[in-house]
Amino acid sequence: MSTIEWQPGRGGAEDFIISNTETDVSPTAAPRPVTGALWQPERHDETTPLILCGHGASGDRYQAPIVHLANRFLRECGYATLAIDGPVHGLRQSGPGGREALSGEMQRPGFIDDMVRDWRTALTKISAERNLGLGPLGYFGLSMGTIFGLPLLAGALKDGLNVRAAALGLAGTTGAVSFISQRLLEDAGTISHPVAFLMQLEDELFPRDGYLELFDALATADKRLHANPGLHPEIPGEEVAFCFDFLAARMNAEVPRNITNPIAD
Repeated sequence: MSTIEWQPGRGGAEDFIISNTETDVSPTAAPRPVTGALWQPERHDETTPLILCGHGASGDRYQAPIVHLANRFLRECGYATLAIDGPVHGLRQSGPGGREALSGEMQRPGFIDDMVRDWRTALTKISAERNLGLGPLGYFGLSMGTIFGLPLLAGALKDGLNVRAAALGLAGTTGAVSFISQRLLEDAGTISHPVAFLMQLEDELFPRDGYLELFDALATADKRLHANPGLHPEIPGEEVAFCFDFLAARMNAEVPRNITNPIAD
């Protein structure tokens, strides 16, 4: 069983805290709350698209560009957005938080499945409380948002949820996450919906070969890789705008790939 408590948030959102009992979590984790933020349109129903946003290891549910994207989805499309804190971030920060706390969390068996369970708990409660999450789903998550996002998307597709598209990236299979590379590759191999994948060419955390291995593993035929010069956090603003357009267009309609060859015949 679980209960949800609402309180004023930031950036036009409402914050929530879902309190779990021992039966809500796996044997590998102590009971922990699920905390997050919801941007909700005034008028919505069970068909309203919901964008899920996963943040990076150095942030929380309000990390840029989540607030920016959520307000654009709300204002321009009438979509809702749901972001939850990482396992040791935000309202459930552990120790110093950020990458240092995540490094310790990643040594715990079951840490991926527990975070996926947190996402599904949030979706279940938001659906029951606000009648959201029953229609088309999109996902935006870079870096840690991809590390946890791929398993979330794989499980959602397996369970028949209506995932329409995802924007992923800033992650690979080498470097700090090499010990979970097989899990990430297996989950990527189940992804059948369109994916936009962002890559930083001088990323100090994830080498290029791991980026490409993870991108190649995505099973969808509709995927595109955008690579830009710069370090891990230096994503150009136009790529954020591209991710918005990519997700917004696919929530309510199929978007043809429109492959053309105007040069050779």
